[in-house]
Amino acid sequence: MPELPEVETTCRGIAPHVVNKIVQAVVVRQPQLRWPVPANLAEQVVGQKLLGVTRRGKYLVLRFATGHMLVHLGMSGNLRVVARREDPGYHDHVDIDFGAQCVLRLNDPRRFGAVLWTSAPLLEHELLAHLGPEPLEALFDADYLYQRSRKRKLAIKAFIMDSKVVVGVGNIYANEALHAAGIRPTRAAGTVSRAAMERLVSEIKQVLARAIEQGGTTLKDFVGGDGKPGYFQQQLLVYGRQGQPCRGCKKPLKEVRLGQRSTVYCTSCQR
Repeated sequence: MPELPEVETTCRGIAPHVVNKIVQAVVVRQPQLRWPVPANLAEQVVGQKLLGVTRRGKYLVLRFATGHMLVHLGMSGNLRVVARREDPGYHDHVDIDFGAQCVLRLNDPRRFGAVLWTSAPLLEHELLAHLGPEPLEALFDADYLYQRSRKRKLAIKAFIMDSKVVVGVGNIYANEALHAAGIRPTRAAGTVSRAAMERLVSEIKQVLARAIEQGGTTLKDFVGGDGKPGYFQQQLLVYGRQGQPCRGCKKPLKEVRLGQRSTVYCTSCQR
């Protein structure tokens, strides 16, 4: 599914095309997504100027004077800027129409995404209120992660994928960061040392930053806001490489299931 770098790539890709543009119409072809699209969504935004596009965790946030539209890409969705003349496809469920300028179109084959509206304070929304810090911000550091992990028996991989601990460290990037930090993903979070947490935080920040620069990771369905795929997959060291040689020690990479997620690591380089 689209993870933080893919959502950030989408955010950066669409913003220059739609910010400060006025919504002319909203077209909802399929209201039954993960949660129903609000029936009054058009009433909330038509005629309003889009003031900004930001990201919180894996949610895209479209800011208007009277509230915020929250967009989640689900398992395989994408939010793209398209020409108004481009006919919608079968899985193109929601259009935010900016008139002659462009259309912001949500494509979501599995319908696990969401388009929601809130006029309440943004960070009080039930989907955002309990989220942890952003991984690329200063608040997310080794001291924070070390203190949060003490006495936790949860596997370190599952721990850093908990959005209440830190947002946006999805399966792909958790695999990669733990490998780079030399930490076995099955280790209990509470047994990871302060020094190892320092390495892990640094690697999480680096792997996410690199992925954003490369436009995210395209595995099946993801494309960025400009319709182009991400290229970080070419740099993956462990994810999807089970059975292949570790690029460090050359031993075959092992795959296990943690939380029903594929987890790939090196039994020699990660401890």
